[in-house]
Amino acid sequence: MDLAIWQIVLLVLLAGLTILDSLTLIIGLNFPVITGAITGLIMGDLVLGLAIGATLQLMVLGVGTYGGASIPDFTTGAIVGTVFAVLSGQNAEFAIGLAVPVGLLMVQLDILARFTNTFFLHRVDANIDKGNTKAIKRNILFGAIPWALSRALPVFIMITFGKGAVDWILNYAPEWLMGGLKVAGGILPVVGIAILLRYLPTNKFIAYLIIGFVASAYLKVPMLGVALIGIALAIIYFKQNLNKNNLGLAGNAGIVGEENDDGEYED
Repeated sequence: MDLAIWQIVLLVLLAGLTILDSLTLIIGLNFPVITGAITGLIMGDLVLGLAIGATLQLMVLGVGTYGGASIPDFTTGAIVGTVFAVLSGQNAEFAIGLAVPVGLLMVQLDILARFTNTFFLHRVDANIDKGNTKAIKRNILFGAIPWALSRALPVFIMITFGKGAVDWILNYAPEWLMGGLKVAGGILPVVGIAILLRYLPTNKFIAYLIIGFVASAYLKVPMLGVALIGIALAIIYFKQNLNKNNLGLAGNAGIVGEENDDGEYED
């Protein structure tokens, strides 16, 4: 089975829209289960696409790109995996095995897209100083182009030239390039977390932060366990403040009840 031109066009457009939607969170195309189902419809096998997307969805539950972090893009992996599974007549297991390296490759391209966007960011800053609102809007829109191309172009290459293109990129890309991207990928999440902590009430909740760090770094508690500890601490904090507010209201009610005839409060 060969891909028709209209299928290639739709798949490339879908890949570009998924990353743009992940930035705006309007439609929900950034979820592998949805993208896999749409790809299945395009390829003529909705059930297989839905199965592949749902399986990949389980691998990214609770994972987000907060603070500049880059994660494996299994949404793009769902597109590529579903396409090759249908073309080759293979099952979902084959597609998952292909989607994982594709998702890992997208991490590096995600970082490149972020770097490219700094060009438009500097142009936006320059036009803010000039007060040129039209140029600001234009460069913000231009910033979507690197993001879309970071997914659309690889998908076009993969579905046009086959799985060998993916293997070639992973195996023969220059070490300095892949190494540099890995280093940048490790720095970005740290910088992002530092930025988030800068604007959060960290000093007020420093004890909770230390508990989470110790649980993750020293006790090796999985991320879900750390999240549950955080929920428990949040519930305790909420109840403590609720009790304080109730006591305060009760105290105010008692003071009001002791008001004398002259409008003054008695001890």
